[in-house]
This record gives sequence, C-alpha cells and structure tokens, in this order.
Amino acid sequence: MKALKKYLAEFIGTLVLVLFACGAAAVLGCNTAKADAAYFMTAAAFGLVIVAMAYSIGNISGCHINPAVSIAMFVNGKMKAGDFIGYVIAQFAGATTGAAILWALLGSKESLGQNGLYKGDAWLSLLVEIILTFVFVLAILGVTSRVENSSVAGLVIGLTLTLVHIFGIHFTGTSVNPARSFGPAILSGSTEGLWVFIVAPLIGGVLAALCYRFLDGKGKEE
Repeated sequence: MKALKKYLAEFIGTLVLVLFACGAAAVLGCNTAKADAAYFMTAAAFGLVIVAMAYSIGNISGCHINPAVSIAMFVNGKMKAGDFIGYVIAQFAGATTGAAILWALLGSKESLGQNGLYKGDAWLSLLVEIILTFVFVLAILGVTSRVENSSVAGLVIGLTLTLVHIFGIHFTGTSVNPARSFGPAILSGSTEGLWVFIVAPLIGGVLAALCYRFLDGKGKEE
C-alpha cells in the first residue's frame, strides 16, 4: 500500500505539472523565438508547479515527477528497481492524463505545450536537453543530500527549473522530463523528434548522478 501511495503521488504530481505548466504555455501563447511576458511566465509556471508539488507530495514520494530525476536516484542507489519502474509508469501515465485534461479544457489539441527540435536539428536539440537536464538534476541531488536543506529544497528545485526554462525555451521549449514531453506530443500528434526529449533527459540525469557521486565522494548509500 505504501508503494501504491508513492506511485499515485507521482501520477498526480506529473499530471499537475503538465496541466498547469504546459497549460500556461498554451494559454499564454508562449513563443520560443520571443522573450516576452508569456515566455517568462511560462518559465515561472514550471518552477511554481514544482514548488507546490514538492511541499504537498514531497514527503510521500520525494516528488520526482520526472523519469530523469528517478533514474538519477536509481543510479545513486537511492531507490530500488521496482520503485523506479513504478515511478516511471506513474509519471508517464500522469503526464498523458494531464495533457488529455488540457486538451478537453482548450477544446483543441493543436497546442498542448509540446516540445520542438531546435532548427530541426535532432542532435543539437539532444545536446541542449542533456545540458539542461544535467544542471537541473545536479541541483536536485545537491539540495536533497542534506537533511538540513529539507525546508528549502522545494524552493531551490523550483527556481532551478525556472532557470533552465528561461534559457532552454528558446531552443527546444525545454523538456528535461521525458514524461512531460511524451504526454503532450502523443495526444497532439507532434511526435517528430520525440525520441530526443525522452533519451536526452535520461542521459542528462545519469550524467548528473555520476558527477554528483564523484564530487560528493560518498558513493551509493548502504
């Protein structure tokens, strides 16, 4: 039952992320080529959702709501294989459900906050997403590694996600989250280059885990 509650929390958290953050991009008409108010408000929306979810479901599941975060925790020995699989399934299901609700509310599937390749270049977009995810996940690993940081961890993670969106929206719309990209892409039919937004964040997450483990010098938890 405890595991089921964690998976449900991850489902809800990822649903809210897509519904509210991708929804903000769709409602505000965020233009990746123009750094206007909608651009910055969209970046802020992603960060604020993380803050809200961190302080509501963080004590239940850790508020990963992102397979890239979960794979980093798995690599560093902070979660078991069974939980990792359960988390990822819940995250993808939550993201798809959130996109479906957004579609129903907007009455259109044309813009659900889906990502896009930068200049149509899959490899450049892959590099961008690896870098963005690396920075994001490294910050998560750092701030959650100390118990004394627990009161501010959600805020730090939310601000970091806002930061990577401010930089990354221009390039790819910013994914750093395979589930967040999958739901809107599948329902909108915008699946070109979707593999980039699934593979790149996972690579970035693994690299961040390995880097933090080396820098911290503690290795896997016993």
